[in-house]
Amino acid sequence: MSTPSPSPQPSAPAGQIRVLVVDDSAFMRQAISRLLSSDPGIKVVDIARDGLEGLAKAKSLQPDVVTMDIEMPNLDGLAALTRIRQEMQRPPAVVMCSSLTKSGSQATLKALRLGAADFIAKEHSQCAANVDDMGDELIAKVKAVAGCASRVLASTAWKPASQSTGRLSRTHRFAPGDFELVVVGSSTGGPPVLETLIEALPAGFSCPIIIAQHMPALFTKSLAERLHDMAAVRVVHGEDGAPVGPGVVYVAPGGKQTRVRRNGGRLTLEVNDEPGGLLYKPCVNELFSSAARLTGSRTLGIICTGMGDDGLLGSRDLKGRGGTLLAQDMASCVVYGMPRAVNMAGLCDANLPPNDLADLLVSAGAAARRVA
Repeated sequence: MSTPSPSPQPSAPAGQIRVLVVDDSAFMRQAISRLLSSDPGIKVVDIARDGLEGLAKAKSLQPDVVTMDIEMPNLDGLAALTRIRQEMQRPPAVVMCSSLTKSGSQATLKALRLGAADFIAKEHSQCAANVDDMGDELIAKVKAVAGCASRVLASTAWKPASQSTGRLSRTHRFAPGDFELVVVGSSTGGPPVLETLIEALPAGFSCPIIIAQHMPALFTKSLAERLHDMAAVRVVHGEDGAPVGPGVVYVAPGGKQTRVRRNGGRLTLEVNDEPGGLLYKPCVNELFSSAARLTGSRTLGIICTGMGDDGLLGSRDLKGRGGTLLAQDMASCVVYGMPRAVNMAGLCDANLPPNDLADLLVSAGAAARRVA
């Protein structure tokens, strides 16, 4: 006997986040609804069985957040997401529910480019056993993205900042030989920003770049492949012991920690499970702190959109050794958490939208190349 789905509840007490759950699996509809309803700050206002029903209910109920499965009959999640973004005057934030597979990771990256705020990865073969394990993550992400839909923008909509807080302006260009290494930390809403940064790099870009993006391993591998396909530079999925070469972009593998070390005077990647027990894998703090120790004042750090404060401790280390720190500005962030943490700590040399961050990044590589 199947468990009944929750009945429509369009109203919610003031302050509660109103969520519509869209999934073609009755089990997942019930499980996601139960997990979300366990938090008093969230109200599941209805469920939908496919993209068409989800689109109609999103329009009629005007929820704050929609959780959306990707693979569904009649209208799949990507098409439903596109229509929600195009047809609703005030579209809700959409959190995609993606299968933990290669195709699922590729579809998720596409959804993020189309305007999804975030995603939850689910393992279909073990859903019944593991669904409760995703509860805390799901609740945290729904709370983080609620009300942020207006900031989930395509890269073409990011405009130059009218001003930049910090010592650097958006028109600043770095001097020759300023940096030996660039490190980037990113989380919720990050992949489209990373695409903007990496696509801007010219073929002659010289600085190595290491990216720590909060994602599972399959997803970081797909992200590296996506960035490589669109870039004029080489982009690879990081491996332990790999030499850090000029002009190469390394995406830290999900599920492990990535740091830099010196081996015979040359920078290499260190990828392993240590230290254990950290919330984020890869952890931006670990990457930034290792860069601070090795390349110090010749390190450029960039903190992009994301919830939480991962990167704050590493940024303190980086600034303490004379490094330069850029952060994404509030207006362009899907979730202004990680950039806010470093900005409130007074660590940022500039707060800028992605297009301006890309301009400064390009100048860093071009400057180093002129004195090579």
